[in-house]
Amino acid sequence: MHDTDEIVAANFGMSIPEIFAEHGDKKFREAETEALRSVRTEEQTIIITGGGIVLRKENVEILRSQAVIVWLDGDEKTLFARASRKQNRPLLQTKNPRRAFSQILGSRRPLYAKIADIRVDTSVLTDDEVAVAILAKLRRVNPKPESPTPATAS
Repeated sequence: MHDTDEIVAANFGMSIPEIFAEHGDKKFREAETEALRSVRTEEQTIIITGGGIVLRKENVEILRSQAVIVWLDGDEKTLFARASRKQNRPLLQTKNPRRAFSQILGSRRPLYAKIADIRVDTSVLTDDEVAVAILAKLRRVNPKPESPTPATAS
């Protein structure tokens, strides 16, 4: 399993909020792309990305060439509650984090919808139920999981 945010944080030797504060969004996005490029997918693996990974066309191309893309969606209220639990969301450190979240989600949702092979609405699901839903949908888009070729949903 590879988490691009963890790779970026390790490469900088600081937390994501510290990276944003010291280097800015642009530098973080560049590092995020480098982290994604560094992930080796010769064997089946899970790549965990931050929500902004879809903002760069290059990231989308890398993901499409190596992976079945699973979009963990949900209703806005639930997603905001989850995002707010941790204080490591630099883009939500505003006077009105709820409004900032709504704007970010509104701009990114069409991008997620465009690239996702699989969408799972996680609003009312437990972690175990999300895992079961992902596995069931993966079997439908890629009935031969040993195949190295990424599947595309029809």
